[in-house]
Amino acid sequence: MHNPPIAVVTGGSAGIGRATVDALLNRGYRVAVLARGTKRLETLSRIMGDRVWTRSVDVSDGAALERAGDAIVAELGVPDVWVNNAMLTSLSPFAKVDEAEFRKITDTTYIGTVNGCRTALRIMARGNIVNVGSGLAYTSVPNQAAYCGAKHAIEGFTQSLRIELAQARRPITLSMVQLPALNTPQFDWSRNRMDRKQQPAPPIFQPEVAAEGVLRAIDSDAREVLVGRSVLQLMVANMLLPGAVERKLTKIGTDIQTSERPDLPQLDNLDSPVEDYPSASHGPYDDRASSRGIVVDGDVARKVFALGSAAALLAAGVLLGRATAPGRMPRRLDRLRATPAHLRPAGF
Repeated sequence: MHNPPIAVVTGGSAGIGRATVDALLNRGYRVAVLARGTKRLETLSRIMGDRVWTRSVDVSDGAALERAGDAIVAELGVPDVWVNNAMLTSLSPFAKVDEAEFRKITDTTYIGTVNGCRTALRIMARGNIVNVGSGLAYTSVPNQAAYCGAKHAIEGFTQSLRIELAQARRPITLSMVQLPALNTPQFDWSRNRMDRKQQPAPPIFQPEVAAEGVLRAIDSDAREVLVGRSVLQLMVANMLLPGAVERKLTKIGTDIQTSERPDLPQLDNLDSPVEDYPSASHGPYDDRASSRGIVVDGDVARKVFALGSAAALLAAGVLLGRATAPGRMPRRLDRLRATPAHLRPAGF
């Protein structure tokens, strides 16, 4: 019997990770699911059976993740795909985030991705590593300084490592998938110091759109995949008008991240998982989230934008040249020149 391909997903028990696990299972992969908690992993094992392999591990602990990688190889085989998705955040002004909290978010979101790449590269012979990023790697928002910083760091780390892999000629593709605001359980369990319930900054997409982006990266070996029109807008706007973007976010950056619903006291997942929350991909905003979004190769999008901008500049230059070329006069001037000299207005 042909052995199914093997994939690993960190932070795979809920949200984007769970949607990615489901998408990979539908493709015929056997999936190793890594997450901090145990109850959601137990639920996945009960529902999916031996199609999934689960391990409770904190990705910020490099040694623990290495042990998990060895166990995956011993019990399943060498992975073909590794998806780094685990993250933490808090919606809080920077002044209220102490060093321990900032470090916790950074260690899980950024260092967890670094640890995942290190483990994957040690045990994988070939295949795909996909680092889950965000449009916030291009344009940051207020009150999520640690998370935005981590996503910027992942972008820089990934590019450097990708070049090293090319130099070493290793048959492993390293991709970034830059995601928009998504309707995930994050908005029910992330730490929140605002007076209203947090929300994904509109437009909001369902996590299955993110999973589609991950699959696109695997299928195409793309360097970068952009998901959702809002990510394209953030990329272009920050490239062309960063000052204007910051001024706009100064006015609306907090409001777009908070809903009209009051924030009720609840447990957050910063220090430990919220174990009683089910293993679900969707969060509390199904009524506002779109199940469809554009998924494009980032390099292709940049080329199209650059060519479009160049074409627009060229067209403007041609039109300007025609308007000012010697020998070409507006019709009114031609008529005036044909008028007898004693009948022309002064100056003609």
